[in-house]
Amino acid sequence: MLRIVAATLLFALACSGSDSDQAERLRRFNEAKFGMFIHWGPYSLASVEASWPIMSGKLMNEAEYRALRQRFNPTAFDAKAFVKLAREAGQRYMVFTSKHHDGFCMFDSAYTDYKITRTPYGKDIAAQLAAAAREEGMPLGFYYSPPDMNHPAYRDTSKPASANWQGEPARPEWPLYLDYMEIQLRELLTRYGDVFVVWFDGLSHQGAYDGWRFHRMIHQIQPMALINNRIGLTGDYVTPEQKLPKGIITKSSIVNGANPKDQALSSKLPSPSEFQPWETCMTINKTWAYNRNDTNFKSTTFLLRALIDAASRGGNFLLNVGPTPEGTIQPEFQERLRAMGVWLKVNGEAIYGTTFGPLQELPYGKTTAKGKTVFLFVYEMPKTELDVPLDGVRRVRLLAGGRTVKFTRHGGGVRIPVESVAADPHATVFALDLR
Repeated sequence: MLRIVAATLLFALACSGSDSDQAERLRRFNEAKFGMFIHWGPYSLASVEASWPIMSGKLMNEAEYRALRQRFNPTAFDAKAFVKLAREAGQRYMVFTSKHHDGFCMFDSAYTDYKITRTPYGKDIAAQLAAAAREEGMPLGFYYSPPDMNHPAYRDTSKPASANWQGEPARPEWPLYLDYMEIQLRELLTRYGDVFVVWFDGLSHQGAYDGWRFHRMIHQIQPMALINNRIGLTGDYVTPEQKLPKGIITKSSIVNGANPKDQALSSKLPSPSEFQPWETCMTINKTWAYNRNDTNFKSTTFLLRALIDAASRGGNFLLNVGPTPEGTIQPEFQERLRAMGVWLKVNGEAIYGTTFGPLQELPYGKTTAKGKTVFLFVYEMPKTELDVPLDGVRRVRLLAGGRTVKFTRHGGGVRIPVESVAADPHATVFALDLR
């Protein structure tokens, strides 16, 4: 019996890595705070979403979708320009779609012909991006989809993908598919340098992918690689999508690794041990992939406040771009990203490396915290003064310009006169240094 218990503990440690490894992974994740997500593949040629046209059976037939790779030739792609843009935006990590649900690989996998090096372009885009990121010291992670509509062991490919896109774990071929996942993940983990995160996107039947197996393998090869929660396990962090949670995510709100529902969240401040690290991913318009017809662009103010809102609840913000078929990032995205970077050059101290703020229900803005400083983000500046219900303040600074701002104590908090403060249209940031 003791041998069984010991073996179980050793297995669990192998899967999760050491406590010190996890602490360092989460420290790096928390310090980064803001990242670039990249959804890209031949589907950009058709201005359709990644994979979903064949999964839904709408917009285009499967043969037409699969044939897109025969025309995919993004000759304008410049990996260094992608990394430079992320730097200019103030983003501190990147996550690239190495393989989406359709099974097309944007890296030169030795185990499939459905890949970027079998297109007119013919070059390994993941390798170019990894080299550029390494040169600039930009952490790079890979999105890898456990579902794979192209693989015959994942589903019966004689049927349309719309009939069985969720996979068929009960078929005897399923273990062969898990082996395929493993050898491809080994390629990503051994060929492209340090991997910041493995970003799974498991959709349905997440438990069928044997998440423990892949956690163990990833941490054996790259102990510092983060793993998200979309392979049936909570991993290092959870991943709300296209929305911000209504409260602070705690470990008790997580069931079987799934993202928590808003009803399970609370505005109460958890202890550090109760807090569940998380990251929300969001698009700049409404689609993940490039779509020439989607002009519903979120404003810079909206995107910056989404970043602030995420940080105020202890989370990260992963903002997506969908490159064009030619291999560029459209100007509307670049404009917003660079504007965010300008704001972050002045106010980044209040975002990077922070945790959830002590004041969660302010009517005019948000807070984050770092050490003995609380950062106050003001969205709507009052005419005369800010009433901040925070005790122990010894100094107030305005991050824009760095000047000290006078304040008065009142009822267990402080009042900050703002008549002479020039309001930032996105968010004005004060640093409240505590005793």
